[in-house]
Amino acid sequence: MSQNKYSPSMQHAPNLRAKIIVLLSKIQEGESLSTQLDQHISQIPERDKALFHELTLGTLRQWYALKTACLPLIKKPIDNNMLHAALYLGLYQLIYTRIPAHAAISETVNAIKQLQLGQFSALVNAILRQYTRSPEELAHTVQHAHALPSWLYKRLKNNWPEHLEELTKQLKCSSPITLRVNPRKITRSDYFDQLQQKGIKASYGKYSEQAIYLNEAVSIQSLPGFHQGFFSVQDEHAQLCGQIIPDINAKIVIDACAAPGGKTTHLLERFTPKKLIAIDNSSKRLLRVTENLQRLQLTNQHCEMICDDAITWKNDRNADLIILDAPCSATGVIRKHPDIKLLRKSSDIEQTTHLQQSILENLWPQVKVGGHLLYITCSILKAENVEQMSSFFERNKNAQEEQLNVTWGIKQAYGRQLLPIQETGDGFYYCLIRKVA
Repeated sequence: MSQNKYSPSMQHAPNLRAKIIVLLSKIQEGESLSTQLDQHISQIPERDKALFHELTLGTLRQWYALKTACLPLIKKPIDNNMLHAALYLGLYQLIYTRIPAHAAISETVNAIKQLQLGQFSALVNAILRQYTRSPEELAHTVQHAHALPSWLYKRLKNNWPEHLEELTKQLKCSSPITLRVNPRKITRSDYFDQLQQKGIKASYGKYSEQAIYLNEAVSIQSLPGFHQGFFSVQDEHAQLCGQIIPDINAKIVIDACAAPGGKTTHLLERFTPKKLIAIDNSSKRLLRVTENLQRLQLTNQHCEMICDDAITWKNDRNADLIILDAPCSATGVIRKHPDIKLLRKSSDIEQTTHLQQSILENLWPQVKVGGHLLYITCSILKAENVEQMSSFFERNKNAQEEQLNVTWGIKQAYGRQLLPIQETGDGFYYCLIRKVA
């Protein structure tokens, strides 16, 4: 078992690298970055927050590439999460940042000592110094490694052989920040003008009528109109949901697995349904839907929140449209959530596809004849997408795919697949299904 605990009664307060190593070891133990980051970064002085963020996410993005470079340098396997986090963090600084090598090495070695792992300090020092003696060779190894866990690399190679090189390259990068302008408040062109007047570099989205890309790092809450509900932050490919559904004005709509509310709020920006029911099995996450509705000033619409499980929940009347943003591996959003590389396992995929099937089997009977179900995932694995849909249509003869009249994505036997694309959206899958009997 890994020895990852450290005593808070250290002689010296842990330095920035020590705090990052603690966070990285938590992720190795199965904690998600989204649940841990705020808590950890709140303890960092304001001047160091940007560096903390960059080093944490950068190390996670390159984790498996850094591992490829490190493993040959460790003579015998050592089962200690903090040691591996320290090595990868140290290497990341040397290869990808402008931090002077001597500072990166000494700060990382000091961090190991502060975490009471002094027995590894000589090893960390030696490996990082070895890099400085042949930087081009090790940098080449890291930069040309695919940076994915082997099981995921094999699946992508099998699913998308012709896109493999671009996929592995993209999944090492960060994705851009995208806004979805709220048309109930302001037009996209007017909001774009406001950004320009503030000197904020931005560009229009390619496929979504409401998307604006921010071309520089900014504080979201400081953007014009944040508190007035002028926009939300949402990936451009996720925004396409609102454009491909049929007219739902005066209709009954169910948003299954709704939190944190991107799709719920988007529907209410574009339509006025008779009733929209947002279901999620997490009351904490449903609270975020409510907060988003309040900020966007959409609370006057007929929207009901229900904390329940989409596998078993039954509505008292059938819906004109059910949107199922299904639980999935989230492999399409690795650029935003690089910890997914460490958290997901190959065995998770089979469990997830069974869960998706169970939810589909519960929700499909609750669609009116002539109504629709929109199946969505943020996965790029065919098992969760086109293969799931093939199985669904085989079981449900009263289901018919509604072809999407769009130019985006890759047409599949059923539905359309969007892959993570440079300077645009993440990986999403859409399949619109009509109930014919």
